[in-house]
Amino acid sequence: MWKKLALAFAALLLASCASVTVTDYAAEKPKLDLKEYFNGKVDAWGMIQDRSGKVTKRMFVEMTCTWTGDVGTLDERFTYADGTKETRVWTIRKDGDRYTGTAADVVGEAKGVASGNTLRWNYVLDAKRDDGGTIHLDMDDWMWLLDEKTLANRTTFSKFGIRFGEVTIFFRKR
Repeated sequence: MWKKLALAFAALLLASCASVTVTDYAAEKPKLDLKEYFNGKVDAWGMIQDRSGKVTKRMFVEMTCTWTGDVGTLDERFTYADGTKETRVWTIRKDGDRYTGTAADVVGEAKGVASGNTLRWNYVLDAKRDDGGTIHLDMDDWMWLLDEKTLANRTTFSKFGIRFGEVTIFFRKR
């Protein structure tokens, strides 16, 4: 009897540790297609928080997005609250509901999949440190299309499995 109870408890414990997957959103509408959403001008507002939840940076982003076939260019122009500026230009490739992407500060390739109104992708960012160096951070990036013009984005960043913080951005298509 104790063995059965222990097995049942272990199964319950494992089930409670199950994480959300992108396919959990398969029925959600409107359907997210990066080629459709990130096409033209898009503005975004966001913040970076450290592991304690303290907001360390606030930003506004102006994006110009273009596509040739299934290859898109997302030109992001960041302006931070302290006046500093940064640019990131993504090259995105669409293959059905799968996406790959590259940028100058991305190590290798970002890879992800969309399902319903959601996209999840992962990549390694060569992030700038305050001392002038860089650090490779593992980025776990989730996007949810809330309506035809509004997209929410939450990215957690970590190193060696230790979470350092998160980025929250809201995009609005013009």
